[in-house]
Amino acid sequence: MSDFPIVSTGENVSRQVLSDHPDLMVVVFRFDAAGAEGALHNHPHVQSTYVESGRFRFTLGEETREVGPGDSFVVPSDQTHGCVCLEPGQLVDCFTPRRDDFL
Repeated sequence: MSDFPIVSTGENVSRQVLSDHPDLMVVVFRFDAAGAEGALHNHPHVQSTYVESGRFRFTLGEETREVGPGDSFVVPSDQTHGCVCLEPGQLVDCFTPRRDDFL
């Protein structure tokens, strides 16, 4: 179990850092209801996302795709991205370097 707090990031969405190092951070995002959103944003970190459970519609730059359990993808540095939850679930994101703003 992580010693990091669970932080609300929006209606029916929370995040919790699972582990971190200056070069890498692992974070779980929990979406508790269909329609919950991960707002469009970008950051200088390279991000990988693994869909642990649920279904999501992701926007990655100009592309939109639907993903479900077992799917994964990489978000390049500074690419605008976000998602809408279609079925409640969890995303496991890795960031390099770590997201100091999450600490």
